[in-house]
Amino acid sequence: MAAKGSLQQPLDAASAASTLLKRAVELDCTSRYQEALVCYQEGIDMLMQVLKGTKDTAKKCHLRQKISDYMDRAEDIKKFLEQEKEDGKYHKQIKIEDNATGFSYESLFQQYLNAAVTEVWIEDPYIRQTHQLYNFLRFCEMLVKQPCKVKTIHLLTSLDKGIGNSQQTSGLEEIRESLSKHGVELEIQFSSSIHDREIRFNNGWMIKIGRGLDYFKKPQGHFTLGYCDFDLRPCHETTVDIFHTKHTKKI
Repeated sequence: MAAKGSLQQPLDAASAASTLLKRAVELDCTSRYQEALVCYQEGIDMLMQVLKGTKDTAKKCHLRQKISDYMDRAEDIKKFLEQEKEDGKYHKQIKIEDNATGFSYESLFQQYLNAAVTEVWIEDPYIRQTHQLYNFLRFCEMLVKQPCKVKTIHLLTSLDKGIGNSQQTSGLEEIRESLSKHGVELEIQFSSSIHDREIRFNNGWMIKIGRGLDYFKKPQGHFTLGYCDFDLRPCHETTVDIFHTKHTKKI
């Protein structure tokens, strides 16, 4: 029974690797290079595990050649994507499904934040209601953490002209004062015609989210998972588009 189990494990790994690499080739053929690269890398890792568990010399030689071929293609795609980024043509799209988790601001933005980020532009018409102000606050908290060295945050949003006006203005003012204590200046502008939602960092990254910062669902209770940790908070369905450009315009 033990021998059968040990045989089944590499077979399962080989099957999983084959499925991933087949998907990688399909994505590659349709020019979905960013997704293809991820599948190639994961598939290669699985094939490496299969290779370690293979004793047949001929099979090991065959696996080594396959791994080498896939690694060469993955490296070509990686270089192409780096050049796309350098030329300002980089574009990655993330589709967040309804009720999906694992998309906190840190998970979504952290890889694009580094010590070069000193200035941020946020364009979002809905930083008005209480939960939206908290969302913006959480985003600002992320920006003041290392490795960022943010000095200025520019916010362009719409002005609440109803009963929530005083709450919006006082909330933003409180956030402004809090940021100033951390050496960060918050500049706020209001527009009555704003519709687009985008975030720009002065290291060249630009992120457009269909729902802006307000893509989290309301927690089911005050003591439920996801109330504090937003990686555990279910999301509304939305699309995230990520670009890189050498020229980051100011709002």
